[in-house]
Amino acid sequence: MTLFKIGFLTFTLIDFIDIILVTWVFFKVYQYFKDTRAGQMLIGLVILLISSFIFNSFGLSAMSWLVNQFQTVWVVAFVILFQPEIRRLLIYVGQTRFFQRIFKMGTSRSLEAIVDASLQLSAKRWGALIVIQRETGLRSYKEASVQLKAEVSTPLLLSIFNPESPLHDGAVILQNTLIEAAGCILPLTESQMILPEMGTRHRAALGITEESDAIVVIVSEERGTISTAEYGRFTNLDMDEMKLRRFLNERLFISSGD
Repeated sequence: MTLFKIGFLTFTLIDFIDIILVTWVFFKVYQYFKDTRAGQMLIGLVILLISSFIFNSFGLSAMSWLVNQFQTVWVVAFVILFQPEIRRLLIYVGQTRFFQRIFKMGTSRSLEAIVDASLQLSAKRWGALIVIQRETGLRSYKEASVQLKAEVSTPLLLSIFNPESPLHDGAVILQNTLIEAAGCILPLTESQMILPEMGTRHRAALGITEESDAIVVIVSEERGTISTAEYGRFTNLDMDEMKLRRFLNERLFISSGD
């Protein structure tokens, strides 16, 4: 069904639906990449696509060829330079309820142990980094650390992050109801979201969430604050007991990955 014509261009209902869908996809992707270097480059890519369409429509062959060459290079550069961001986006899409079935954590006891331990660590000003694995496997980080396979409990978490413990500087990785490993060394982010006063723990928290769908609880040794990170971003930099419990309750999922 033809809606209207602009010169030699015929605009149909299918074209209208197509444009709406493409606009929605670009808008959602831009929302995810907003305030990042990838977001700025994505805008440049959209401008090139629109320019290419306009030049092709008006039969400007030379300009179309030139823009198409830039467009190819731009897409390749985008994929190479922003692999972590693209990986996070794919993980984020894969984690939505629309695409896969997810399961809540098996017991509330594990959740309560994490909350209770975080509050006590905060009160003692003992730094901590608690990584909770979801669908993306973290085998390489667990294998390079001290493997525990112990049930999650407040006393065990306090023992691990006691400043006198040899494992207190690393992270712990939790999967389902077990502490899989301790003393884990995590990748450090290069994100600009890191404030000057933030230390290695916060950099490691963003680093692991850039490479996986894990969620991380960070207890600051200097300030005693409790923060959380997910999908390469801090979700909250100063959580109280209620906020932390609600956050974990909404996001904790069981995973069978390695």
